Amino acid sequence: MPTTGDEWRMMTGSDQGPTGTNGADEDVTEVPARLRLLATSDVHSHLLGHDYYADTPHPGIGLSRTGSLIAQARAEVAAEGGIDLLVDNGDWLQGSPLAETDAANPDAPPPAIHAFDILRYDAVGLGNHEFNFGLDTLNRALRALPCPAICSNVHPCAPDVALHVEQHLILSRRIPGAAADAPEVRVGLFSVLPPQTLLWDADHLAGRVRIDDMVDSARAAIATLRSAGADVVIALAHTGLAAAQAAPGMENALRPLSHLPGLDAAVGGHTHLLLPSANGSEDGLGVPVVMPGSSGSHLGVVDLFLEQTADGWQVQHATCDLRAVSTRSSKGLQPLVPEAPEMVAGLATAHTRTRADMATPVGTLSKPHHSYFTFFGEDRALALTAQAQAAAVRPFLEASPHAELPLLSAVAPAKFGGRAGPLNYTHVPAGKVSRRHVADIYIYPNELRCVIVSGAQLTDWLEMSAGLFNQLTPDMPGALLANPDRAGHNFDVIFGLEYEIDPTAPTRFDADGRPVSDAPGRVRDLRWNGAPLRQDQLFAVAYNSYRSSGGGNFRMLEDAPTLQLAPMMIRDAVTAYVTGAVQKDPLATLSYPWQLRPDLGVQAVAITGPGARSFLYELPDHVAASATAMESGFLSLTLDL
Repeated sequence: MPTTGDEWRMMTGSDQGPTGTNGADEDVTEVPARLRLLATSDVHSHLLGHDYYADTPHPGIGLSRTGSLIAQARAEVAAEGGIDLLVDNGDWLQGSPLAETDAANPDAPPPAIHAFDILRYDAVGLGNHEFNFGLDTLNRALRALPCPAICSNVHPCAPDVALHVEQHLILSRRIPGAAADAPEVRVGLFSVLPPQTLLWDADHLAGRVRIDDMVDSARAAIATLRSAGADVVIALAHTGLAAAQAAPGMENALRPLSHLPGLDAAVGGHTHLLLPSANGSEDGLGVPVVMPGSSGSHLGVVDLFLEQTADGWQVQHATCDLRAVSTRSSKGLQPLVPEAPEMVAGLATAHTRTRADMATPVGTLSKPHHSYFTFFGEDRALALTAQAQAAAVRPFLEASPHAELPLLSAVAPAKFGGRAGPLNYTHVPAGKVSRRHVADIYIYPNELRCVIVSGAQLTDWLEMSAGLFNQLTPDMPGALLANPDRAGHNFDVIFGLEYEIDPTAPTRFDADGRPVSDAPGRVRDLRWNGAPLRQDQLFAVAYNSYRSSGGGNFRMLEDAPTLQLAPMMIRDAVTAYVTGAVQKDPLATLSYPWQLRPDLGVQAVAITGPGARSFLYELPDHVAASATAMESGFLSLTLDL
């Protein structure tokens, strides 16, 4: 529901408006002028309503559908004599095959740039994923933008490094419905992103840029914009909700940022959540905030009602709203708006090229590969990726001083439902395989890495991964198996080992990688080659560049030595493996490495996609499951463990 000005004051516990106006008698216009902020975030280049992995239309995604909502919202405010600003809050460059097909083409701007031009964006911020392809690719995109790009906390730190962005920006707009002699409204914008980006994309950024704390950078940007005469200040904050108290280097700093003096409104993101929300997640925020989901699923709308005073325009009250592109009914996901025809026409060439590229034959698979049971059963897509990683690393290991070490392979799931919805699962049928299937198996643009670790480090690595699970007890039969607050893409499965996970035991590590328990842990009966794992034994482990750069906070790996490899994308390694360009790896002869510990005497609920119904027979014998369809479109499995 929209938040009225009175409701906003009740929520913040303050009689002041978002700008901190004190209610003193001032000369004002009789009718407040409306400034409508329209916001998208975390679009990830899902520009059209099409799932390129399944090669089928998708009614719940696509900036093309959001474009129809944008047109409606613009028409509404224009009819009332107000103005609008359209902004994006980052993570627009990377994330879909539509983007990656053109990522290596220096002669053509990315499709997202064309989309921003078609929809007439006023400004865009940067998110962490803008850096996935490196600074050169990002700067090419930034130079082609039809509107300013803003980033307030990333700064070049080498003389040969540039980042083509504004640190902050003031846009001046005249309000048609205001008095003829009324001054223009000066809207200040700034943008911040998580400092952890420096770790996640260390290969591209280390020694080239620094990334400052978001709250500190926001405070400085607000002061600069106010000093420069901004009437209204808006944050494009590529960050989510966490603790209310600011701490250095926070990844999700939206709460403390929203309370900074001089700020009027904010757009949040990064975590792909929705604000305003049905559960009141926005309670305690200092200013109006929208967080418009991901992949074009929602449009965020903030209406700021302005009055002219002797000191310029000031915000008197505000409303927040989210507008969805789709809804779920008994017939499944249904679109609420059509795709904007200008987007469909403008991106037709890129769309056709991407579909053709993704249809390129690669090989065959004898069994279906899906991720429906990735947190409690076998995931053949993970197994295939692990084998491909090992096959690519093995020649380098054999030619190195570490040739005698056993080679393991660590892989984590990428498509496991969650905030991306019940269709967000890998599902590759048996038979002919094309590039779109390989992309469905491994969606991220990560490179291959190899690390040397001890048995003790491996144990901690697996314990950190096992933190995904809630602690189960016999007296809580309806508890969720997986903790939704732990990132599923940090559940590493290490192939080449054998182990069980006991979710009735307390977790040893929190999500930041800090020890929280001295108990024995959840990983039980850990073995290599049939024998108990020795804590002093050394292993080589193939894994991805995200993890090697510190992604996921696996602190036990921070000082581990690495093996030098030739540059290779993991998706390319999977492609080569499926085509038969490299031999089957010895890992292919081993059984799946882990299972939930049997005979625990507990019951838990696992959430998966509706497609899982066809594969319930694949569940382990000791896991009895009953399935129930959910209104959200997911499938609820009650597991007897």
